[in-house]
Amino acid sequence: MPKKHDPVDALLRSGPRRTHLPEPAERARLRGGYGLTQAEVAAALAVTRATVAGWESGRSEPQGATRAAYAKLLEGIAAQLAPAEPDSGPGQEPVRAPAPPPDPPEPTPTPAPATSAPSTPRPAVAGKRPAPRNGAPRRPASAPTAELPAPDPQFVNGPLAVLDGDGNAYCVGGLVLNCPAKDIPALVEWALGDAGIGAPRLDRNGRDSDPLIVLTESAALRLGLPAELEDRRGLRLPDDHKVNKQIAKAKWTLTKRGFGPWARIYRPAREGRRQCVQLAVLPWDALDQRGWPGAATLPPAELAHVLGTYAARVITPCGSTAVSGLELMTALRPPTRPVKDPATGTWASGPVPGSLTRAVDPAPPEAPDEHPVVAALHPRGHWRTPDEVIDEEAHDWIRDPQLLTDAECARKYAVGIDVNTAFLAAANRLPVGLGEPVHLTSPDFDKALPGSWLIDLSGIEMDPRLPSPFTPRGSRPTGPAWYATPTVAYAHELVAGYGLPVTLRPIEAWVRPEHGPYLDPWHKRLADAYRTTMAELGVTTDLDEHAFLAAMEDHKRSDPGSAAVLAAIKSTVKGGIGKLRERPQGAGYRPGERWPALRRPTWRPDIRAAVIATARVNMHRKLLRTAAATQSAPPPAGRLYFDDDALLPIALLSDGVVFLSDSPSPLDLLPRTTDGRPAPGAFRLGVSPGMVKHEGTKPLLWAAQLLDEGLNPARHIKDGVDAVAEGE
Repeated sequence: MPKKHDPVDALLRSGPRRTHLPEPAERARLRGGYGLTQAEVAAALAVTRATVAGWESGRSEPQGATRAAYAKLLEGIAAQLAPAEPDSGPGQEPVRAPAPPPDPPEPTPTPAPATSAPSTPRPAVAGKRPAPRNGAPRRPASAPTAELPAPDPQFVNGPLAVLDGDGNAYCVGGLVLNCPAKDIPALVEWALGDAGIGAPRLDRNGRDSDPLIVLTESAALRLGLPAELEDRRGLRLPDDHKVNKQIAKAKWTLTKRGFGPWARIYRPAREGRRQCVQLAVLPWDALDQRGWPGAATLPPAELAHVLGTYAARVITPCGSTAVSGLELMTALRPPTRPVKDPATGTWASGPVPGSLTRAVDPAPPEAPDEHPVVAALHPRGHWRTPDEVIDEEAHDWIRDPQLLTDAECARKYAVGIDVNTAFLAAANRLPVGLGEPVHLTSPDFDKALPGSWLIDLSGIEMDPRLPSPFTPRGSRPTGPAWYATPTVAYAHELVAGYGLPVTLRPIEAWVRPEHGPYLDPWHKRLADAYRTTMAELGVTTDLDEHAFLAAMEDHKRSDPGSAAVLAAIKSTVKGGIGKLRERPQGAGYRPGERWPALRRPTWRPDIRAAVIATARVNMHRKLLRTAAATQSAPPPAGRLYFDDDALLPIALLSDGVVFLSDSPSPLDLLPRTTDGRPAPGAFRLGVSPGMVKHEGTKPLLWAAQLLDEGLNPARHIKDGVDAVAEGE
């Protein structure tokens, strides 16, 4: 007789069924923080990847022995990640602690919530998208279908939504949700509750992105907002506006910037979860034409695709492209992490190695005129001389037309070339200061030490047909002046490389012993975004020079949406660097007072100076190598002069340079080796950051006339438009 089945034993063999599990969102966060994919977890537990996705989205729960094994896995991951895993609240540095996080502090003049996007692209999800949690109907939208990262289980509908006046919320991937909100408080509740939008953190010590809701003009009117702001200076709704009263009545809070084009609305964190929503109001120029050309006029579905692409490759927009560029730095290198006290077992915030962890005052020569450091040293209105203030800016130089040679005047064309994302290339592996400056007198120069140096570089004599690399206008220094480390390092390079009879000795310095390549993750993410977007426009890294020039002819016309993303990426680079030295804003500011931006760890004018100096000397180094590769004989030792047949510039503007040539094509202009390859160290055509593209070609007489009028041909050689106004 077979043994009778014991139902009690069967239950026991099935394993515990009520094993405690973290909340669904926490499950996804732990897995992602440990670096596991859903497929890896599924293989370990002998289930399908879709099953794991269901557990992480809350649509299903594991049972029996599988539940126990899943709980064991998550508990083990949490134990290993506990010292480094944050549970951040809005506006505070992430820290896992028993007490709930405090309210968010008021931000700097331009609202800049920390947002993020998926750090690595994942395959697009096949089949149907998960239904919205409120069961709202959805219908396909006429949006582009280019591949975007799969949604995170915690944010099933992507990072953002574009809302129209009919309550349709257009998300990435063509998804359309029904938004029933009739006022701003209801919209915020919907965004945090039923919308399922947001994006995961870019660094495990950072924080997840807040949902972004983009309001079209019809949506703004439906929610009670005016079609335009009357306060054109403050760019905010009046405090007594009915929308502000609705927000206050619902116990939501606006930042000190108020309700403007980029409005941030929040409540204190609840159960360790952020309660913040970012709004972008299109009729109030939230997407300005320079940073987002043509984007504001796109249909909602297309705009959601464009902004979603930027969010996936860079960061969810949280303000102007400059604000987003600065926020990306913090998102990739958060200032603090949770650290456990072994004695008490409590958690507290600790600095993240390699990050900017606290706000520090600049050295006196690095501070802008408005800074309290300067006010303490000089009377108001004092004009600081080069030995009192650093002046590391991009080149804006033209050659004296009297110095054009007969051979140059016989050429037919002015050919402009432009360095791709020059500031981004300059940030690569650049050591920058992380802490406070230290003052030194009569120091020995150390090129590995970031800082500012007072030194006399006037003894370095340059070919008069070339700009000096030590001043923005290209004029020769007249005495001691302050320079960033990259500029002084280049001066030593010139003295040693050309055997110049000059002794360089710093008089004093402000240096930062604590330093590192802080901008490296920022550089990598933006460089990848730039190359990916260029490839989407048909300009890839494997093209030869002829194919590259052909692809660049109309790459922006092939896809207006991708062209807008490309412009935003380039504007993010320049704007992010510029924000490192944000000046005071608003009519209420008084000289000598501190302004809100100074509270940021990322208010660092010394880092801005180092990036710009590196870009400027990189350009000058290529100019010298181009000249050396095109002249018949090397320059004599002890002199930095070139023969008349050398290729020398007639104009420079930041990352653009103009040469005179017998041919309209840069292919016939740039120097080559005997085997036809680009000359080492000279300009090279290509799509990658630091390589160059063709900016434009004009007749020689056009360029000569501008030089005679004291105007810069590099500014106007691109189809006659102002290169600076175009964001180049």
